[in-house]
Amino acid sequence: MLLERKAEQLLVEAGLDTVPIPVEQVAAYLGIKVELAELGEECSGVLVRNEGRAVIGVNQDHHPNRRRFSIAHEIAHFVLHKGDTYIDKGYLVHFRDRKSGSGTKQEEMAANAFAAALLMPSKWVREAFKQHPFDLTEDEGLEKLARKFKVSPQAMTYRLMNLQLI
Repeated sequence: MLLERKAEQLLVEAGLDTVPIPVEQVAAYLGIKVELAELGEECSGVLVRNEGRAVIGVNQDHHPNRRRFSIAHEIAHFVLHKGDTYIDKGYLVHFRDRKSGSGTKQEEMAANAFAAALLMPSKWVREAFKQHPFDLTEDEGLEKLARKFKVSPQAMTYRLMNLQLI
C-alpha cells in the first residue's frame, strides 16, 4: 500500500489526473531526462544518476507500451532506491559506492509494483473496470482496458489480479 500511495502522491504533485498517464511528463517533473537508445534485445531500460542529474535510457526497439512501463520502472528506482546505475535486463546491475550491496529482487519487485501503480492508478482502474466489467475469458474487454491505459494486456492482467478485481 505504501508504494500505491507514493505513486498516487507523485501524480498529484505532478498535476496529472488523466489516463493514459504521460509518463515522460512524470520523468520531466522529477528532472529526469528520457532518451531512446539502442540497448540490445534483452535490455529494456537503464537509469543513470550522476551529480544531481538523472537520465533514463529506454530501448527504442521495444513496443511503445513496453517503453512506457520501462520508463515508469526506472522512475520507481529513482524515487525508491539510492543506486547510481540500474540496468534492467532480466537481471539487475546497479553500481554504487564500495560499501553498498548489490541490487535485490525485492527492489525489482518494488519497482514493478510502483510502475504499475503509476501507469494504472488503482482508483482509475477500479472505476474503468466497474463501468465495463469482464472476466479473463473475454480478450476484448481486457484489451480495451489495456489500450485505455496504454499498457500491455499482460500488465493489465497482473494489475487487475493485484487489485483483486479478477
